[in-house]
Amino acid sequence: MKQKGNQLPEQMAAIRQHQAGGALKIEQVAIPRPGPGELLIKMDAAPINPSDLALLAGGYMERSYPFTPGLEGSGTVVAAGSGLLPGLRLGKRVACSPQHAGDGTWASYMLTSAMNVAPLPRHISSEQGSMMLVNPMTAMAFMQIAREGKHRAIVNNAAASSLGKMLIRLALSQGIPLINIVRKEEQLETLKSMGATHVLNSSSESFEEDLKALAEDLGATLVLDAVTGSQSSILLNAAPKGSTLLAYARLSGEAILTDPGTIMKGEKKITGFLLGNWLQTKSLLFKLKFISKVKKALNGDLSSYISRTYPLEDAEEAIAHYREHMSEGKILLKIGSD
Repeated sequence: MKQKGNQLPEQMAAIRQHQAGGALKIEQVAIPRPGPGELLIKMDAAPINPSDLALLAGGYMERSYPFTPGLEGSGTVVAAGSGLLPGLRLGKRVACSPQHAGDGTWASYMLTSAMNVAPLPRHISSEQGSMMLVNPMTAMAFMQIAREGKHRAIVNNAAASSLGKMLIRLALSQGIPLINIVRKEEQLETLKSMGATHVLNSSSESFEEDLKALAEDLGATLVLDAVTGSQSSILLNAAPKGSTLLAYARLSGEAILTDPGTIMKGEKKITGFLLGNWLQTKSLLFKLKFISKVKKALNGDLSSYISRTYPLEDAEEAIAHYREHMSEGKILLKIGSD
């Protein structure tokens, strides 16, 4: 094992969950040591994402307990296992994500694969860098999927989220019409002030009729569904013939509900999206170019507004605030310093 700087301590602070849906506790645990192809990262910051909430509830990813949550973050590589890539990453400031079923970023240190990090340029802060691997890459992936599928326009619900706002900026810069769906009137006004052309309030009495007319008019055949449940049925009913509904979150906590006849008659498809799975279908050259594009846009179209920061030990309070104020901006756990 190669190491940067002073001798590593034996213990670290980490948020731990002992069962699905269980309370979060800050505990002292042993600091892991990297094996071949692995890195040890001293964490700086980590955001709270909807995917983190789903994971804490026990949803969609296999998990053994106890475990440390956190699906992305930033930090500095302080130790490296054997191998060329780990050696190249030693001492670098990086954006990072955990290994499959491994402990996450809500800790003083995290062990991960050297393949799960991306070096951060000097102009990207640790705070913005900590949010690089989920929302920005997902937003960029959706635009890539739209181009590859030759979709003329896109529908996105949960449009007032950080990811939704990134999509608005990307769609404007790339000239792709985007239909944004929100739940509150004040969210509608916020998105319009950003330059969003098409914003619909799902609480409106005419929502379903308006959505269908607009989707048909624009040819919006890519439907991004972060809510699922009964709203999936509304989206599919409104979508033009040949549309694809892409489920990328489950904010309602409900299964997708729809009439199979709608799918059959309209030749419509339902598919799922996980960023890691999508990236696995791409070549190494594509991934390198893709990450480079994300980095270049991280302080622009793919930037995230940070509404609050909390120390690691206040993770429960941070999550409670995030649940109630998701559209206000990102919540960060500040673990170390820049």
